[in-house]
Amino acid sequence: MNEIVNIALQILPSSKDIHPYTLVDKAIEVIKASGIKYKVTPFETVMEGTYEQIMAVVKAAQLACYSAGAESLMTYIKIQSSLDAVSIDDKMKKYE
Repeated sequence: MNEIVNIALQILPSSKDIHPYTLVDKAIEVIKASGIKYKVTPFETVMEGTYEQIMAVVKAAQLACYSAGAESLMTYIKIQSSLDAVSIDDKMKKYE
């Protein structure tokens, strides 16, 4: 899949000692550092790129949460693909 896709990622980390927001911030740092286009929303982060690019970021974000002290993760992914490219801007421009 070389087409541009949108993938929404929600990671729900748990830890006895660390607040979940602290762990989610680690995942968002990985997404930001990846250089792919993204938008953080209250429940998930939407990313735009090729399937392979984004799934590599998903894996790295999960590993970052574990490295920061998460004991378990619930990870939810939604994928929008099309024969034509899909864009965050196409979906969001009328709301911003």
